[in-house]
Amino acid sequence: MKVYLDDERPTPEGWVAVRWPEEAIALLEGGQVVELSLDHDLGDDEHGTGYDVLLWLEEAVATRGFVPPRVRVHSANSSARHKMELAMERIERFAREQ
Repeated sequence: MKVYLDDERPTPEGWVAVRWPEEAIALLEGGQVVELSLDHDLGDDEHGTGYDVLLWLEEAVATRGFVPPRVRVHSANSSARHKMELAMERIERFAREQ
């Protein structure tokens, strides 16, 4: 399954739409996600951001051997995008070291 985390953009055909980080994480935990596309700003930072999904993924890969799906970022927030890309690099490094 392909998971698309966003609060405003239309979900591309063939993707499963989720609005909040915990929804994306629940699908990741199910083990069926092959691709993940993340927005950062979801309209309520107290509820979480796309970066929170990457933090969960990083921990899962580093400590539990979780195999990450292909991840991309579609956020328009340039500073958050950079932070998310750095997290993706760490996740890839942990995955290679397994």
